[in-house]
Formats: sequence, structure tokens, C-alpha cells
Amino acid sequence: MADGDELLSLAFSRPVDALAEVNRLIADDVDDRLASYAHHARALVVREEGRFTEAIADLRTALRLARASGDPDRVVDVQATLGLTLARGGRAAAGLATLDAAVKASSGRLAGRVLMRRAHHLATMGRRSEALADLNRAIPLLHRAGDRVWEARARSCRFGVHVTFGRARLAERDLAVAERLFIQEGQELEVATTIHNRAELAVLAGDLPAALACLDEAESRYTSLGTFIPDLVFDRCKVLLAAGLAAEALAVADAGIARVEGDTSERAELLFAAARAAQAAGRPADAAVRAGAARDLFRAQRRPWWSARAAFVLVQSRYDAGQRDNRTETMAARIADRLDELHAEEAGAAHLLAGRLAAAHGRLARADRHLARAAALRRRGPAFGHAAGWLAQALRADTRHATAAALAACRRGLAAAAGHQQRLGAVELRIHAAAYGTELAAIGQRHAVRRDDARMLLRWSERWRAGALAPAPMRGPDDPELAGDLAALREVMRQIDAARAAGSGTADLEHDRRRLESAIRARTRRVAPGGARAARVAPDDVLGRLDDHLLIELVALDGVLHAVTARKGRVRLHVVGPVAAAVREVELARFMLRRLARGDAPPGALERLGQAGRLLEQALLGPAVSDLDGRPVVIAPPGSLHAVPWAMLPALRQLAWCVTPSAAVWLRARQPPATADRRVVIVVGPGLKGTVAEAAEIARGYGRPTVLAAGQATAARVLAALDGARTAHIAAHGLFRADNPLFSSLRLADGPLTVYDLGRLRRAPRSLILSSCESGMAAPVAGDELLGMISVLVPLGTTSLLASVVPVNDEVTAPLMVDVHAGLRRGAPFGAALAAARSRTGADPVAVATASAFIALGH
Repeated sequence: MADGDELLSLAFSRPVDALAEVNRLIADDVDDRLASYAHHARALVVREEGRFTEAIADLRTALRLARASGDPDRVVDVQATLGLTLARGGRAAAGLATLDAAVKASSGRLAGRVLMRRAHHLATMGRRSEALADLNRAIPLLHRAGDRVWEARARSCRFGVHVTFGRARLAERDLAVAERLFIQEGQELEVATTIHNRAELAVLAGDLPAALACLDEAESRYTSLGTFIPDLVFDRCKVLLAAGLAAEALAVADAGIARVEGDTSERAELLFAAARAAQAAGRPADAAVRAGAARDLFRAQRRPWWSARAAFVLVQSRYDAGQRDNRTETMAARIADRLDELHAEEAGAAHLLAGRLAAAHGRLARADRHLARAAALRRRGPAFGHAAGWLAQALRADTRHATAAALAACRRGLAAAAGHQQRLGAVELRIHAAAYGTELAAIGQRHAVRRDDARMLLRWSERWRAGALAPAPMRGPDDPELAGDLAALREVMRQIDAARAAGSGTADLEHDRRRLESAIRARTRRVAPGGARAARVAPDDVLGRLDDHLLIELVALDGVLHAVTARKGRVRLHVVGPVAAAVREVELARFMLRRLARGDAPPGALERLGQAGRLLEQALLGPAVSDLDGRPVVIAPPGSLHAVPWAMLPALRQLAWCVTPSAAVWLRARQPPATADRRVVIVVGPGLKGTVAEAAEIARGYGRPTVLAAGQATAARVLAALDGARTAHIAAHGLFRADNPLFSSLRLADGPLTVYDLGRLRRAPRSLILSSCESGMAAPVAGDELLGMISVLVPLGTTSLLASVVPVNDEVTAPLMVDVHAGLRRGAPFGAALAAARSRTGADPVAVATASAFIALGH
């Protein structure tokens, strides 16, 4: 290849091939002009990999060779690339000076190219109006010259400027033209960049699944071209944060930082991304360290737009760490106004923080000014951010003691948050999206508590509880690639188990496991919603449809546990006590049950179990226990108290009770089924003593159930049998994955059946019994939402679920399950069938503990 311009294009199109050609040319000792192109091209490749020292050295060589060749245009072109590279490498002032000199020395098509590069640097510095002016000059020059590649690059750069101004229509037009031109010119890397950039448009539209899909496709293309793009890491963190996946965003940012060397612009931006992620993940100290490092780099690089954004993360971290003093308020106010001047996307959040602090210190006029500016978010920006604007509006009304206006703003904000939640297909994203409405609901709850108004507290609690568990639309055609990844993961997990049993190493297998889990997460998150989800049950409908049941709705608010009891129009409010005390008693009770599950009961175990139950009852129900009168009970606990062994409570021991994420979920569960399918499925996994006999005894009570045991209980057969069944019983070892609850699993003949597998069902079994360890566990995520088996099964149609909250004794579980099925066949609801089975456990501590470990979820 003898054409230098083609070599530069190859650096952006196929960087690996470009490096090979560059090395050949340099080894061939070509003339000064072509050697200048070779070093220029190599600099472009290594710069995009973050190797700025090498890139600058190559560009200085290219500049020397260009001057020796006597080609003034070649000199200006290299000078412009050197200026941009110096700037991106952390030497902003030197870079801008070099670019300014190149602009003055250029004209025509070359001026268009140089102006585009200066605009890129100005945009990075936050000087977007100046960048836009340069681009508006550059694009006509390049278009008239027929320089389609550089026109496309300039339009891509202008796309980014339009995005930061929130001009979605103009941004989309520029990106579409750029993509068409890049495709025509065969610029593979830059085609990948346009796909990457489409994620920005999706974020502006509030379409997070589409944004994730764009980023995944762009990453695949970058990888195939052998290049690493730090901007992709930054943008992925941004989308993950918008989706509420802060811990994952932090891991992604930190991994990106490790791949970028030197005090470059990319490193500074990734430190900023990591700081935002740490702050969102509830790690203010870590956020402060990263934000401080980012701010210092931005200042050294003379990037005020970025340094102000990093300074906001610092002050937000101070606030999250409990520093609410006058100094923090002053810093927040100053930074909010500065971000406003710079038109930074964090300006609204900064004003919200400044308004909170001013209101807390009694400076109401100042608070109103900041909150009014933050409230503008309710009608502009990405749809998922509108709830924050309504939150600011509610707080603003609260500072004026305008209760009606505050509650109206909360209702509007919750409607906005629900609208965003419904635009997400993956249950994981819907659950994390609940964070956008949690504080809005809490404002209504606080007003109810202040008024001692039980009905109002129930109304505001139900308004935002378990919204992610609304019935899902019928799932579309199965995704064969997802099915293939899940099958591959099952095989890898089976091999890991075999290797561990043999004492062999598992490092390579663990790598495969992580790779497959990452692919499965990414694929499921990209799923678009299948249609409108069912409307929420109106909170006022709850009281009229309880029939003979007593509802106990527990509400955790500002560290205090409250209990609302309701039956046939009578509603009472009780203050129970500290949430922390309740959580502590639950953990102690679960610890006791886990010890007894081993089958070795020490002397006095039954008495200690009873004492633990009394303490648990006091911590969870307190004075509300006086409202129990022997009739069935429905318990709706907050997310932090989802794993309670309720049967240990003396007042509940002889009662029929069930647990539900919300009263609305329980009411939906009581509706008659839409289909008449009456199939019963019984599944037996490997390695459980006595389970085959248990399954046979259970099966005898039904007509002609489907029984899958031994080698027949494979994932494919089990899923096919479960789909749409009326009743299913799965006896299999269970594993709860706290690090990622959707990879919690049940062990089948060919490996683990994960929650992701269950999510492929078109209709989950209406009634499901899981006689396995910790099958009822879930991870509390946002507010009172839960991520686990229940979060997938309930939307797909499961209305009754029997599961355990601790490991159980397999041998003792078998007769308990036989008794539960006997009750179900007599027509008893799950709660009543479980209560009857518990009453027959006798005085054996292990049997009592095993029965106490199971809870009836749903109807």
C-alpha cells in the first residue's frame, strides 16, 4: 500500500491490519513523506488503545519527517493530530495551542479536518458552544471537498455536542448521515462507533434495553477489530447507573481504569464514572477517593466542565457519609450554580442536593430556589429522570407546608417512575428501576405516620410496593441463543462440580462460567417489553376485598417498623420498633434453624426455639399481635424482612397464614385461573435421600401426574412439563446466589436449573412447591422489591409458592411435604395446608425447625 491517506483510513477501519502495514513500511526504509504517514497511522492505532506516550513519540517523528518532505499540508495534518493527542493525553493547554496553530495554517479541506479535531478537544473540555461553531464551519468545507470520511467524523462529533445539549432530533440526523458515509467508505471501526453512539440516543429516549443492545453490538465489533475503546466503558457505566445497577457499573469502571495508562483524559473520565458508580452503590468513601482523583486530573487538564462534575460527586459523597453541615451546604450551592452555568447534566441533581441541605438548615428561600431549578427535570431530559424532578417539586411544596401539593407531586412522580418501569422488559431492570419511586412513596408514608392515619399509610405503601411483579405479557418466541448459553452454563457447572469432587482445578471452567453468565445477563437485559403490563391494583380496593383475612402490612420507614392491620374496613396502625432490631432477631432465628437442619438437636433445643420465636414476634409484630383472632392472616413485609421464618412466632404457629410482597399481589393471586389446565408435575433431583419414596407417595394422591425422576429430570424435560401446569412439586437441592440471585438454581440430572431458565416459561405453574434449601430466598433491591425466584415466577403466573428461607433437613422434609399435599388435595390453601402439616410434626426439634423453615408465599 503506497497511498498515505489510505493508510490513515486503515488505522480507523482495521487497526490490526494497519499496524502490520506500518511496520512493513518502516522496515522498508521508505521516503520521508510515506514514513511520516506510517508513523502517523501507528500513532492513531496506539492512541485509541490509550497508549498516549507512544502515540506522541510517533507523531513527533511523523512531524519531523513531514517537514523534511517539504509538504506543508502534511505538516499541518500531523500537527493537528499531535495537538488532539497531547490534549487527550492530559496536556490540554499544549494540545489546544498546537491545534490553534494548525487551524491558522490551514485552508479548504485541510481546514475542515483541523477544525473537526479542535472541536473534539473543545467538546471534551466542556466548551461545547465553541466546539459547535468549529463543526459548523468544518462540515460545509469537508462536504464541498467531497471528503466523505472526514465529513462523517465531523458529523459524529457534532452528534455528541447535540446530545449534551439534549437536541435529540439534530443529533439523530447527524449520526444517520455519518453512519451512511462510514459504511460507504468501508470504515469498519467508525461504523462500530456510530452503533456505540446510538446508545446515547436510546438513553435520551429512556430506552435502556435498546441502549444496552447498542453497546453490546459495538463492543462485539470493537473486539473483532482488536481494539479497546475507553469511551465504551464510560457509556456502559452511564447506562448501568441509569438502570440502577451501581455495583456492576463500578466493577466495569474499575476494570476499564486498569486498562488505561497515564494521566490521560480517558483515565480521568473513567475515574469520574467509577466515582459516580461508587456513590450510587452506597460507598461514599470510595466515591470520594475516585472523585478527588478525577477532579485533580481534570483541573490539571484544564477541563472545568468535567472538574465541576467531579466536584459534585465529592460533595454528594460528603452528604451520603453524614456530613450535613453549613460547609457542605455552601459547597453544594456553589457547585449547583456552576453546573448550571456549564449546562452539565448533573445540574438538576446538584440543585436537589443543595435544596435539601438548605431546607434542613431552615434557609427556606434558598431551598426553594434550588428545588425549583431541580424540579425542571420533571418535564425534560430522559424519561427515567422525570421522577427526580417530581421529587424536587414535592420537597419544595413540603418546605412551604403545602401538604396537598407535595402529595400531588409524589403521585405524579410515581406515575412517571411506573411509566419508566413498564418500558423495561427484563425483570432485573424493572426491579432496580423501583428506586426512582422509593423516596416519593416515603414522603407520603411520612405524612401518614405524622397524622397517625393507618389507611393513608396503607395506601402509600401499596402505591409503590412490588410494582415490578405485575403480570407480564405473554412471552414471544424463545431465544435460541439464550437457550444455548443456559445449556452451556449448565454443562460447565456440572463439570465444575465433577472437578471439585475429584480434587481437580477449576480455573478454566470458572472463566467459562463467568463468560457465560455475563452473556446471559446481557442478552436478557436487552429484551424489550412485550406489551402493556397489568395496571396496579388501586390501594383502596385492598380493604374491600380481604374477606375474612387479616392483613398485616409492615412498613419500614426511617429506621422504624410500623404495622398496619386491616380487616373488613377496620384499619389500625401500630409502632413496632427499630427495623435494625427486627433484622437482628430474624438473623438469629435463621441461624438457629440452620443449626437444627443438620439433624443434631442439643438438649433444650425446643425451648430455645420457642424463646427465639417470642423475641422474633415482639420485634416483628409488637402490639399488632393483639389484632390476631384465629382467622387467616396475610403478611406483607418490607423487602428487608422477606426471609422471616414466620412459623416460629407463637401467635402464628396454629394459624393459616401466607406471605406476600404486597396486598395487591395477594389479591391478584386469588383471581380464578384463565386456563383449565389441571396437570400435576413432580420432579426429583439427584442426591436427596428418601425423596424418590416421597415423590411416589405424593404422586399416588393425584390422578396421573407427570413424574420426572433420576435421569429423566433434565432441564429441557422439566421446563416443558412445568410450562402451564396447575401444580408442580420440585424436590431438588437448591442454591441461593446472593451475588446474583437470578443465577440461584435447583440441581437437576444434567446440572443446575437457574432462575433465568424459569424465566423462559410462557406460563409458570400456578402452584409450585419447592422442597429445597433456601428456595424462598431473594435479595432486597430497591425499596421493597425482591430479586430472586419469586420475582420471575409471580409475573409469569405463579400465585402460590411453598419454599424455605434456610437450608432444610432433607429426610425430615419428605413426610412434611406429603402432609402438605394431602391438605392441598382437600382444597386447603397453601397457608392452611402448611399449618396442618406443621401441627403433625410433634416435639422433635429437627422436625419443628424444618417445618418452621417453610413459608407459604402468595395465595
